[in-house]
Amino acid sequence: MKRKWSGKARVALSLLLLLCVWTVWGNTALSVNFLRISSDRLPAAFSGFRIAQVSDLHNAEFGKGNVRLLKALSENAPDIIVITGDFVDSRRTAIDIAVHFAEQAVQIAPVYYVTGNHEARLPQYAALRAGLEAAGVTILEDEAVQLSRDGESITLIGLSDPSFARGADMFGDASDMVSTKLKDLMEGESGYTILLSHRPELFDSYAACNVDLVFSGHAHGGQFRLPLVGGLIAPNQGLFPKYDAGVFLTDNTHMVVSRGLGNSIIPLRFYNRPEIVIAELYTNKEGQG
Repeated sequence: MKRKWSGKARVALSLLLLLCVWTVWGNTALSVNFLRISSDRLPAAFSGFRIAQVSDLHNAEFGKGNVRLLKALSENAPDIIVITGDFVDSRRTAIDIAVHFAEQAVQIAPVYYVTGNHEARLPQYAALRAGLEAAGVTILEDEAVQLSRDGESITLIGLSDPSFARGADMFGDASDMVSTKLKDLMEGESGYTILLSHRPELFDSYAACNVDLVFSGHAHGGQFRLPLVGGLIAPNQGLFPKYDAGVFLTDNTHMVVSRGLGNSIIPLRFYNRPEIVIAELYTNKEGQG
C-alpha cells in the first residue's frame, strides 16, 4: 500500500531539505567582512591602511588552488595580508596546498604569518616553515617588525602559539607566558602597535600590555551560531564563548576575531560562513572604532 504524505509532512520535509542545502552552501560560500578601526595614536600616514586577515584555513580550498579565496583578496587590494594561525590542519596536513596559497598571496601584498595550535602539533612544521619562507612570507615567532609608510611607522608583533611551549595550556600558564613575551617585545615601544596572536581568550593579557590592535582567530566563530546568541562553543573558551567573532574593545585595545575559513574536529559550521576580514585603519577624526 502506497503511503500518502500529509501536507504538513511535505512542508516539513521541504524545509528540512532547504535547511540542509543552505547549511552546505554556508560552509563553502566565502564572505568578506569589512571593518573600520580608528585610533588617535595611529600615524596620519597609515590612515586608510588596509589589512586582510586569513585565519584558521585548516587546509581548506575555495576553488581549485584556492582561486576564489585569492580572487577575493586581490579584489580588496590590501596593503598587507596577515595569517593568524592554523593555516594547516594537523589531522589532514597538506603542506603543498598551504605553500601554493602563500606563493600566490605574496603577489597580492606582503604576507605576515603566526602559528596556531595545529602548527604546534605538526611533525612537518619545519617543512611548512621552510616552504613559507621560500615563498616570501614573513614568519613572526615572538618577533616585532616595523611597517613604514610615507616616512612614518607602526610596529607589527607576532606571537608563536602557546602550544609550542610544552604544558602551557595544561597548567594554565599561557596567559603569564604571553604577558612576559609581550612586555619584552613592547619594551620602549611608544608608537602604534598591531599584534598577531592566534588565541582570543588571552585578550586581557594583550590589553594589559597596551597593544593597540590585535588580530586573532581560533574560535571558528563559535562553530554553530544562533541569531542574537552568537557562537555556541570554542576551543579554550567552552560553551557560549565571550570572544567568538567580531571586534572587541578593552580600554584602548581593539581585538579583531575572525570566524576563520576552515573546519577541524567538527567538520560542519552552522549560520557561520567562512570569512576574510578586511580592516581599514583610520585616525579618530576619520572613523569610529
